[in-house]
Amino acid sequence: MTAVSAATPTPAARVGFWRPVTGGGIALVALGAALWGTDPLFRRGLALTLPTPALVLVEHLLPAVLLAPFVVRGLRRAARVFGLREWAALLLLGCGASALATLLFTEAFTFGSPTTPVLLQQVQPLFAVAGARLLLGERLQPRFGAFLVAGLVGAYLIAFANPLAVGAQGVTPALLALAAAALWGTGTVLGRRLGALVPFAELTALRLFFGLIASAAVAVPTGSIAALGSLSGTAVLALVLLALVPGLLALLVYYRGLQSTPASAATLAELAFPLTTVIVNYLAFGTVLSATQWIGVVLLAGTVTVMGMVRARGASIGVVPVLPPLPVREPVQER
Repeated sequence: MTAVSAATPTPAARVGFWRPVTGGGIALVALGAALWGTDPLFRRGLALTLPTPALVLVEHLLPAVLLAPFVVRGLRRAARVFGLREWAALLLLGCGASALATLLFTEAFTFGSPTTPVLLQQVQPLFAVAGARLLLGERLQPRFGAFLVAGLVGAYLIAFANPLAVGAQGVTPALLALAAAALWGTGTVLGRRLGALVPFAELTALRLFFGLIASAAVAVPTGSIAALGSLSGTAVLALVLLALVPGLLALLVYYRGLQSTPASAATLAELAFPLTTVIVNYLAFGTVLSATQWIGVVLLAGTVTVMGMVRARGASIGVVPVLPPLPVREPVQER
Protein backbone atom coordinates (compact mmCIF):
# COMPACT_ATOMS: atom_id res chain seq x y z
CA MET A 1 0.00 0.00 0.00
CA THR A 2 1.36 3.38 -0.96
CA ALA A 3 -0.21 6.31 0.54
CA VAL A 4 0.55 9.54 -1.28
CA SER A 5 -0.74 13.06 -1.10
CA ALA A 6 -0.82 16.12 -3.32
CA ALA A 7 2.39 17.31 -4.88
CA THR A 8 4.00 20.67 -4.33
CA PRO A 9 2.43 22.83 -7.00
CA THR A 10 4.22 24.07 -10.05
CA PRO A 11 3.97 27.81 -10.76
CA ALA A 12 0.97 27.08 -12.96
CA ALA A 13 -0.81 25.47 -10.07
CA ARG A 14 -0.40 28.64 -8.00
CA VAL A 15 -2.16 30.81 -10.55
CA GLY A 16 -5.81 30.62 -9.66
CA PHE A 17 -6.41 28.38 -6.69
CA TRP A 18 -9.60 26.96 -8.18
CA ARG A 19 -8.45 27.04 -11.80
CA PRO A 20 -10.31 24.62 -14.13
CA VAL A 21 -9.17 21.03 -13.94
CA THR A 22 -9.62 18.15 -16.33
CA GLY A 23 -12.27 15.68 -15.21
CA GLY A 24 -10.08 12.80 -16.31
CA GLY A 25 -7.11 13.98 -14.27
CA ILE A 26 -8.94 14.41 -10.98
CA ALA A 27 -10.78 11.11 -11.58
CA LEU A 28 -7.44 9.32 -11.95
CA VAL A 29 -6.13 10.88 -8.73
CA ALA A 30 -9.25 9.75 -6.88
CA LEU A 31 -9.01 6.29 -8.48
CA GLY A 32 -5.38 5.92 -7.45
CA ALA A 33 -6.22 6.93 -3.88
CA ALA A 34 -9.19 4.55 -3.85
CA LEU A 35 -6.98 1.69 -5.04
CA TRP A 36 -4.70 2.29 -2.04
CA GLY A 37 -7.78 2.01 0.13
CA THR A 38 -8.36 -1.56 -1.06
CA ASP A 39 -5.09 -2.72 0.55
CA PRO A 40 -6.71 -4.40 3.61
CA LEU A 41 -8.92 -6.48 1.34
CA PHE A 42 -5.83 -8.41 0.22
CA ARG A 43 -3.35 -7.86 3.04
CA ARG A 44 -5.36 -8.83 6.10
CA GLY A 45 -5.96 -12.47 5.19
CA LEU A 46 -2.40 -12.90 3.95
CA ALA A 47 -0.96 -11.34 7.10
CA LEU A 48 -2.83 -13.90 9.23
CA THR A 49 -1.72 -16.93 7.19
CA LEU A 50 1.67 -16.05 5.70
CA PRO A 51 4.89 -15.00 7.48
CA THR A 52 5.30 -11.25 7.12
CA PRO A 53 8.82 -11.39 5.56
CA ALA A 54 7.61 -13.70 2.79
CA LEU A 55 4.61 -11.49 2.06
CA VAL A 56 6.74 -8.36 1.87
CA LEU A 57 9.30 -10.13 -0.33
CA VAL A 58 6.70 -11.00 -2.97
CA GLU A 59 5.17 -7.55 -2.67
CA HIS A 60 8.50 -6.10 -3.80
CA LEU A 61 9.44 -8.88 -6.22
CA LEU A 62 6.55 -8.65 -8.67
CA PRO A 63 6.68 -4.86 -9.29
CA ALA A 64 10.50 -4.95 -9.41
CA VAL A 65 10.39 -7.61 -12.13
CA LEU A 66 7.87 -5.61 -14.16
CA LEU A 67 10.04 -2.49 -13.80
CA ALA A 68 13.32 -4.31 -14.47
CA PRO A 69 14.28 -2.08 -17.46
CA PHE A 70 13.90 0.98 -15.24
CA VAL A 71 16.01 -0.69 -12.54
CA VAL A 72 18.86 -1.16 -15.00
CA ARG A 73 18.49 2.35 -16.37
CA GLY A 74 18.29 3.81 -12.87
CA LEU A 75 21.40 1.98 -11.67
CA ARG A 76 23.35 3.26 -14.65
CA ARG A 77 22.19 6.81 -14.04
CA ALA A 78 22.91 6.57 -10.32
CA ALA A 79 26.43 5.31 -11.01
CA ARG A 80 27.04 8.49 -13.02
CA VAL A 81 25.44 11.13 -10.82
CA PHE A 82 25.21 9.81 -7.24
CA GLY A 83 27.71 10.62 -4.53
CA LEU A 84 28.07 8.86 -1.19
CA ARG A 85 25.16 10.79 0.37
CA GLU A 86 22.82 9.95 -2.49
CA TRP A 87 23.66 6.24 -2.30
CA ALA A 88 23.07 6.31 1.46
CA ALA A 89 19.72 8.04 0.89
CA LEU A 90 18.74 5.42 -1.71
CA LEU A 91 19.62 2.58 0.66
CA LEU A 92 17.54 4.18 3.41
CA LEU A 93 14.70 4.74 0.95
CA GLY A 94 14.63 1.13 -0.24
CA CYS A 95 15.54 -0.71 2.96
CA GLY A 96 13.77 1.55 5.44
CA ALA A 97 10.94 3.44 3.75
CA SER A 98 10.03 0.48 1.56
CA ALA A 99 10.96 -2.90 3.08
CA LEU A 100 10.97 -2.16 6.82
CA ALA A 101 7.93 0.13 6.66
CA THR A 102 5.93 -2.54 4.81
CA LEU A 103 7.02 -5.17 7.34
CA LEU A 104 5.79 -3.03 10.23
CA PHE A 105 2.56 -2.11 8.43
CA THR A 106 1.80 -5.75 7.62
CA GLU A 107 2.56 -6.88 11.16
CA ALA A 108 0.00 -4.36 12.46
CA PHE A 109 -2.71 -6.33 10.63
CA THR A 110 -2.06 -9.41 12.76
CA PHE A 111 -3.46 -7.71 15.88
CA GLY A 112 -7.06 -7.05 14.91
CA SER A 113 -8.77 -4.18 13.09
CA PRO A 114 -7.78 -3.86 9.42
CA THR A 115 -9.00 -0.26 9.35
CA THR A 116 -6.81 1.36 11.98
CA PRO A 117 -3.37 0.66 10.41
CA VAL A 118 -4.48 2.11 7.07
CA LEU A 119 -6.19 5.20 8.43
CA LEU A 120 -3.17 5.99 10.59
CA GLN A 121 -1.13 6.39 7.42
CA GLN A 122 -2.83 9.77 7.02
CA VAL A 123 -0.26 11.16 9.50
CA GLN A 124 2.52 10.77 6.92
CA PRO A 125 2.55 14.48 5.94
CA LEU A 126 3.37 15.39 9.54
CA PHE A 127 6.36 13.06 9.53
CA ALA A 128 7.38 14.35 6.11
CA VAL A 129 7.46 17.94 7.34
CA ALA A 130 9.37 16.95 10.48
CA GLY A 131 11.77 14.96 8.32
CA ALA A 132 12.31 17.98 6.09
CA ARG A 133 13.42 19.88 9.17
CA LEU A 134 15.88 17.17 10.24
CA LEU A 135 17.20 16.02 6.86
CA LEU A 136 16.81 19.02 4.54
CA GLY A 137 17.44 21.83 6.98
CA GLU A 138 14.01 23.43 6.58
CA ARG A 139 12.96 25.69 9.43
CA LEU A 140 9.69 25.00 11.25
CA GLN A 141 7.17 27.80 11.73
CA PRO A 142 4.60 28.06 14.56
CA ARG A 143 1.81 27.17 12.11
CA PHE A 144 3.11 23.61 11.90
CA GLY A 145 2.52 23.17 15.64
CA ALA A 146 -1.24 23.55 15.15
CA PHE A 147 -1.24 20.98 12.33
CA LEU A 148 0.86 18.62 14.43
CA VAL A 149 -1.42 18.78 17.47
CA ALA A 150 -4.60 18.35 15.41
CA GLY A 151 -3.08 15.47 13.47
CA LEU A 152 -1.86 13.64 16.56
CA VAL A 153 -5.20 14.03 18.31
CA GLY A 154 -6.95 12.65 15.23
CA ALA A 155 -4.50 9.75 15.05
CA TYR A 156 -5.06 8.93 18.73
CA LEU A 157 -8.82 8.87 18.31
CA ILE A 158 -8.51 6.61 15.25
CA ALA A 159 -6.13 4.20 16.98
CA PHE A 160 -8.40 3.40 19.91
CA ALA A 161 -12.11 2.65 19.66
CA ASN A 162 -12.44 3.72 23.30
CA PRO A 163 -9.84 6.47 23.82
CA LEU A 164 -10.42 6.45 27.59
CA ALA A 165 -9.68 2.74 27.96
CA VAL A 166 -6.47 1.94 26.14
CA GLY A 167 -4.97 -1.53 26.52
CA ALA A 168 -1.67 -3.04 25.44
CA GLN A 169 -3.44 -5.01 22.69
CA GLY A 170 -4.45 -1.74 21.07
CA VAL A 171 -1.17 0.11 21.60
CA THR A 172 1.05 -2.36 19.74
CA PRO A 173 -0.66 -2.25 16.30
CA ALA A 174 -1.01 1.53 16.58
CA LEU A 175 2.72 1.92 17.25
CA LEU A 176 3.58 -0.43 14.39
CA ALA A 177 1.37 1.53 11.98
CA LEU A 178 2.76 4.88 13.16
CA ALA A 179 6.33 3.61 12.80
CA ALA A 180 5.51 2.60 9.22
CA ALA A 181 4.01 6.04 8.59
CA ALA A 182 7.15 7.69 9.99
CA LEU A 183 9.35 5.65 7.65
CA TRP A 184 7.13 6.39 4.65
CA GLY A 185 7.09 10.08 5.56
CA THR A 186 10.88 10.03 5.77
CA GLY A 187 10.91 8.32 2.40
CA THR A 188 9.14 11.36 0.97
CA VAL A 189 11.98 13.57 2.15
CA LEU A 190 14.65 11.24 0.79
CA GLY A 191 12.81 10.96 -2.51
CA ARG A 192 12.64 14.74 -2.67
CA ARG A 193 16.42 14.96 -2.84
CA LEU A 194 16.93 12.00 -5.17
CA GLY A 195 14.06 13.03 -7.44
CA ALA A 196 16.11 15.99 -8.63
CA LEU A 197 18.67 13.56 -10.06
CA VAL A 198 16.62 10.53 -11.14
CA PRO A 199 13.28 10.44 -13.04
CA PHE A 200 10.27 9.19 -11.09
CA ALA A 201 9.96 5.83 -12.88
CA GLU A 202 13.62 4.99 -12.32
CA LEU A 203 13.57 6.13 -8.70
CA THR A 204 10.47 4.02 -8.02
CA ALA A 205 12.15 1.01 -9.62
CA LEU A 206 15.34 1.52 -7.61
CA ARG A 207 13.36 1.86 -4.41
CA LEU A 208 11.59 -1.44 -5.09
CA PHE A 209 14.86 -3.11 -6.09
CA PHE A 210 16.68 -2.19 -2.87
CA GLY A 211 13.52 -2.99 -0.91
CA LEU A 212 13.54 -6.40 -2.56
CA ILE A 213 17.15 -6.99 -1.48
CA ALA A 214 16.36 -5.94 2.10
CA SER A 215 13.20 -8.07 2.33
CA ALA A 216 15.07 -11.07 0.90
CA ALA A 217 17.78 -10.57 3.52
CA VAL A 218 15.08 -11.03 6.16
CA ALA A 219 12.93 -13.70 4.49
CA VAL A 220 15.69 -16.10 3.41
CA PRO A 221 17.50 -16.58 6.78
CA THR A 222 14.21 -16.96 8.65
CA GLY A 223 13.01 -19.66 6.26
CA SER A 224 9.68 -17.93 5.75
CA ILE A 225 9.90 -18.35 1.97
CA ALA A 226 9.00 -22.02 2.40
CA ALA A 227 5.49 -20.97 3.39
CA LEU A 228 4.89 -19.70 -0.15
CA GLY A 229 4.87 -23.28 -1.42
CA SER A 230 1.80 -24.19 0.63
CA LEU A 231 -0.40 -21.28 -0.44
CA SER A 232 -3.79 -22.01 -1.94
CA GLY A 233 -4.75 -20.68 -5.34
CA THR A 234 -6.92 -18.03 -3.69
CA ALA A 235 -4.03 -16.86 -1.52
CA VAL A 236 -1.68 -16.70 -4.51
CA LEU A 237 -4.21 -14.56 -6.38
CA ALA A 238 -4.58 -12.27 -3.35
CA LEU A 239 -0.80 -11.93 -3.11
CA VAL A 240 -0.47 -11.00 -6.77
CA LEU A 241 -3.34 -8.52 -6.54
CA LEU A 242 -1.83 -6.95 -3.40
CA ALA A 243 1.45 -6.31 -5.19
CA LEU A 244 -0.13 -4.99 -8.38
CA VAL A 245 -3.40 -3.22 -7.44
CA PRO A 246 -2.88 -1.14 -4.26
CA GLY A 247 0.82 -1.37 -5.07
CA LEU A 248 2.11 -0.65 -8.56
CA LEU A 249 -1.17 0.14 -10.39
CA ALA A 250 -2.33 2.66 -7.77
CA LEU A 251 1.01 4.46 -7.95
CA LEU A 252 0.96 4.70 -11.75
CA VAL A 253 -2.68 5.82 -11.92
CA TYR A 254 -2.20 8.43 -9.20
CA TYR A 255 0.82 10.07 -10.79
CA ARG A 256 -0.74 10.00 -14.24
CA GLY A 257 -3.73 11.92 -12.91
CA LEU A 258 -1.54 14.31 -10.95
CA GLN A 259 0.08 15.52 -14.19
CA SER A 260 -3.12 17.34 -15.16
CA THR A 261 -4.53 18.09 -11.70
CA PRO A 262 -3.50 21.03 -9.49
CA ALA A 263 -2.51 20.22 -5.93
CA SER A 264 -5.61 21.93 -4.51
CA ALA A 265 -7.97 19.60 -6.37
CA ALA A 266 -5.75 16.54 -5.85
CA THR A 267 -5.85 17.07 -2.09
CA LEU A 268 -9.64 16.77 -2.12
CA ALA A 269 -9.62 13.81 -4.51
CA GLU A 270 -7.30 11.92 -2.16
CA LEU A 271 -10.07 11.76 0.43
CA ALA A 272 -11.14 8.72 -1.62
CA PHE A 273 -8.36 6.85 0.22
CA PRO A 274 -9.79 6.88 3.78
CA LEU A 275 -13.36 6.65 2.46
CA THR A 276 -12.57 3.53 0.43
CA THR A 277 -10.75 1.99 3.39
CA VAL A 278 -13.78 2.40 5.65
CA ILE A 279 -16.22 1.05 3.03
CA VAL A 280 -14.04 -1.94 2.06
CA ASN A 281 -13.43 -2.97 5.64
CA TYR A 282 -17.11 -2.67 6.51
CA LEU A 283 -18.26 -4.75 3.53
CA ALA A 284 -15.47 -7.34 3.69
CA PHE A 285 -14.85 -7.69 7.42
CA GLY A 286 -17.82 -6.04 9.12
CA THR A 287 -15.49 -3.51 10.76
CA VAL A 288 -17.39 -0.53 12.16
CA LEU A 289 -15.71 2.58 13.55
CA SER A 290 -16.75 3.97 16.91
CA ALA A 291 -18.07 7.52 17.21
CA THR A 292 -14.73 8.80 18.49
CA GLN A 293 -12.87 7.07 15.66
CA TRP A 294 -15.10 8.85 13.16
CA ILE A 295 -14.22 12.13 14.87
CA GLY A 296 -10.56 11.19 14.52
CA VAL A 297 -10.98 10.40 10.82
CA VAL A 298 -12.62 13.77 10.18
CA LEU A 299 -10.02 15.63 12.25
CA LEU A 300 -7.00 13.93 10.67
CA ALA A 301 -8.35 14.03 7.12
CA GLY A 302 -9.31 17.67 7.62
CA THR A 303 -5.85 18.54 8.91
CA VAL A 304 -4.14 16.88 5.96
CA THR A 305 -6.56 18.53 3.51
CA VAL A 306 -5.97 22.00 4.95
CA MET A 307 -2.21 21.41 4.80
CA GLY A 308 -2.52 20.49 1.13
CA MET A 309 -4.70 23.50 0.33
CA VAL A 310 -2.39 25.91 2.13
CA ARG A 311 0.57 24.54 0.18
CA ALA A 312 -1.45 24.68 -3.06
CA ARG A 313 -1.94 28.42 -2.51
CA GLY A 314 1.83 28.77 -2.40
CA ALA A 315 2.00 29.39 1.35
CA SER A 316 4.20 27.52 3.79
CA ILE A 317 2.56 24.69 5.71
CA GLY A 318 4.95 25.19 8.55
CA VAL A 319 8.49 25.13 7.16
CA VAL A 320 10.71 27.66 5.48
CA PRO A 321 13.09 26.14 2.90
CA VAL A 322 16.75 26.69 3.61
CA LEU A 323 18.07 24.60 0.71
CA PRO A 324 17.42 25.64 -2.91
CA PRO A 325 14.06 24.43 -4.23
CA LEU A 326 14.13 21.28 -6.32
CA PRO A 327 12.88 21.29 -9.92
CA VAL A 328 10.38 18.49 -9.34
CA ARG A 329 6.82 18.12 -8.08
CA GLU A 330 7.07 16.23 -4.85
CA PRO A 331 4.35 14.42 -2.85
CA VAL A 332 3.54 15.46 0.69
CA GLN A 333 3.31 11.81 1.66
CA GLU A 334 4.51 8.68 0.12
CA ARG A 335 5.02 5.07 0.98
